[in-house]
Amino acid sequence: MKLMLNIVTALILSSSLAYSMTYEEIKTSYEKSYMFERQRDYTDAIKALMPIYQSYPNGYTVNLRLGWLYYLLKKYANSEYHYKKALKVIPTSVEAMLGLSLPYMAQERWNDVESLMYQVLKVDYYNYYGNLRLCIALRKQKKFSISETVARKMLSIYPTDVNFLNELAISLYSQGKKSYARSIFKDVLILDPENVVAKTYLRK
Repeated sequence: MKLMLNIVTALILSSSLAYSMTYEEIKTSYEKSYMFERQRDYTDAIKALMPIYQSYPNGYTVNLRLGWLYYLLKKYANSEYHYKKALKVIPTSVEAMLGLSLPYMAQERWNDVESLMYQVLKVDYYNYYGNLRLCIALRKQKKFSISETVARKMLSIYPTDVNFLNELAISLYSQGKKSYARSIFKDVLILDPENVVAKTYLRK
């Protein structure tokens, strides 16, 4: 309950211009933004939020959404800027950290992704996307044995998860354990017969 109040406060009271917009005005701006997003018109989805952002530039929710929309628009510097503003308001926000990882991943900033995902894991040790993106970042940096460890940790609670099975198999393959990796990729095809990753590696 306290966290919810903090989020509301972050949205409404974090600007010197607090209460300069009515509830209905804020609601309408968000509705327009979501409508434009559904149409893949990300520029207008951002424009729809500008009155809110101008009134509440330090609001958590508006910065979180702008981070997402700028990411979809492939304006990664803008996306990073707004996700970081959201994190200044709520530093423990896992959703904002996961959001920030998106422009990092798009730019292949794997070291930054790794550091950020370790922050996620400090808050939520078994967070699904935090661990998955950590696996990917480690693999991209050729830290295969650590990636293997993370994948095994998550498979202890999600034993049939195809994403982590693939990450485990790729890390094993990259360490030269090809027979072991092959058996896992074959298991993946039982769970997901059209899995592209498994099919690609098995062709190797």
